[in-house]
Amino acid sequence: MEAHQHSPDSSSEECTVLEAPPGKNACPQHAGKVADLYCSACECGLCEDCLSEHEEHPKVALSQALEQHRSSLQEKLGTVQNRLPQISDTLSFVKEILQQLTNQRASIEEDIQSSFEDLHKQLDVRKSVLLMELEVTYGLKQKVLQAQVDNLIRGEGDITATCTQSEEALAGEACVASLQVEQELQERLGELACLGLPCQPEENDQLDLVMETDGLRKSIHNLGTIVTTSAVASQSEAMGAGLEQCIVGHPASVTIVTRDKSGGACKSGNAILSAEVFTPDGSIVDGEIVDHKNGTYEFVYIVPKEGDFSLALRLYDQHIKGSPFKLTVSRVSETEVEVSPSTTTATNSAAYATPSTGSSEGAKRRGKSPGQKKKGSKRASSALGTPRRKTQNPIEDDLIFRIGTKGRNKGEFTNLQGVAASSSGRILIADSNNQCVQIFSNEGEFKSRFGVRGRSPGQLQRPTGVAVHPSGDIIIADYDNKWVSIFSCEGKFKAKLGSGRLMGPKGVSVDQNGHVIVVDNKACTVFIFQLTGKLIAKFGSRGNGDKQFAGPHFAAVNKNNEIIVTDFHNHSVKVFTPEGELVLKFGSNGEGNGQFNAPTGVAVDINGNIIVADWGNSRIQVFDGSGSFLSYINTSADPLYGPQGLALTSDGHVVVADSGNHCFKVYRYLQ
Repeated sequence: MEAHQHSPDSSSEECTVLEAPPGKNACPQHAGKVADLYCSACECGLCEDCLSEHEEHPKVALSQALEQHRSSLQEKLGTVQNRLPQISDTLSFVKEILQQLTNQRASIEEDIQSSFEDLHKQLDVRKSVLLMELEVTYGLKQKVLQAQVDNLIRGEGDITATCTQSEEALAGEACVASLQVEQELQERLGELACLGLPCQPEENDQLDLVMETDGLRKSIHNLGTIVTTSAVASQSEAMGAGLEQCIVGHPASVTIVTRDKSGGACKSGNAILSAEVFTPDGSIVDGEIVDHKNGTYEFVYIVPKEGDFSLALRLYDQHIKGSPFKLTVSRVSETEVEVSPSTTTATNSAAYATPSTGSSEGAKRRGKSPGQKKKGSKRASSALGTPRRKTQNPIEDDLIFRIGTKGRNKGEFTNLQGVAASSSGRILIADSNNQCVQIFSNEGEFKSRFGVRGRSPGQLQRPTGVAVHPSGDIIIADYDNKWVSIFSCEGKFKAKLGSGRLMGPKGVSVDQNGHVIVVDNKACTVFIFQLTGKLIAKFGSRGNGDKQFAGPHFAAVNKNNEIIVTDFHNHSVKVFTPEGELVLKFGSNGEGNGQFNAPTGVAVDINGNIIVADWGNSRIQVFDGSGSFLSYINTSADPLYGPQGLALTSDGHVVVADSGNHCFKVYRYLQ
């Protein structure tokens, strides 16, 4: 210590330079002392001179305390660093939402511009028609009045001239020389006295314009609405008995309450919700989501078999609170069913549950092979080909091949729905939950696929229907995006149609004129568009009347250009003219020949026979053009479970989307 002492005249600068730096563990209270203990109560280091002040406080070795602090700091650092991947993922997701929002804004702006340009064109056309109508009407009336004027002027001139000549003759002296002239004038005056002149107006001057603009102005004032909601999935919740349990074949319901980021209840509807009941194997059924327009929604569904399931409820593609929910589906005894005679009625009227995919193993009604335990049907050989040996089984066409398993790779599917076949020997599959369309050859060889998930034009959110236009373009119904997308045969996006009109397009087809037929499952309406997007016609509404639908699914067009629609919840098939007039209706609810338990896919062969996928009965039925039952296609060797879209390939086979088995199947079909 003495070596570090200095003389009184040493400068402070010299002292600063020469003074040794404090040690790393120097006591902050006592200079030159080293802290070797740590006070846990005061959270500070202690030297030997500090002990008296901290005599009653708990103390540990400084090295131990430092190690504990380092360990705690390291732990908190790890905890915070572990948040970075979540923040990064959330950041990417929010950026994606922001980008989609920006894209949607641009798309809507384009739609607004296009709609108003179209309205301007229509107004200009109407203006031209009115002006033309004015000119034609004026011309017709003017021609009549002008002819009358010309006639009267000629008559007036003749009479005036003859009268003047007669007055001059009378003013002269009567003589033999003037006698002949006077006789001619007398004859002329006689003719003029009897001359038939139009002395009453032959037309009127009425030309009025009735322009009822008040209603139009009001409509224009209210034209268009920007629809949105502040609902977020993390705050929204569900309630109801249908969250935990339900009975096989009986309707169950769940109420969803949407909330904003602060937990406040949303008061308006139109949120984009999806719901699905599924097993580890894959989804079983979608259901109908009813928007109460007050921020609450009801999901109604029916499960066709018992077991343990999961119920996923998503808002804007994100799980709401508690989703997915564990769901137990049990079967009631027959005595319980008999006690409640209203069960069937309730099932048919309350549960508009729409199929998605689904295995039906164990479901008694859907597990039957067509033709077993059923009255045998005589095959109409003239319609479907050369008869074989008599049997109680349906048509003995065999399964040629099946393609697909559950997955997201090429040749794998998750909830495949619509099917189309092109004249060039291609099979197209709308792979709904994989947000893409996959293309195969007629022999089942994978060719290509296209589709990017999203809500912007050119992206797919939930493709459910697919068709091929004569031009080669691929037409896709996008249920969740509420429009129909048009792609080139190479999968390049070209245009969309129906935006702002469609509520839930399920199936698409093309008629003989190249018009696009769209079956809107939610609106219960069939729309007919030109490829340019111009609406040609629409028909249908929700109900069980002849011209009404309850969850229609797919459509086909026959050689008469008539539109054949499967009416899912009304368990029937309906045929309409392009103007929406009902031509034919056939089918009823049941398991017998010609009956349906929710028909889905439909196609027409070259003889006009109608092929229908019977979803609830897991079979394919064949009818003639008048709706009379002909036969089944034999699927017993490899049973169908929840068939959806259906088409005829260019080489005459039947291809069907076997949604419950996550594959499509091709069967021989005798035409």
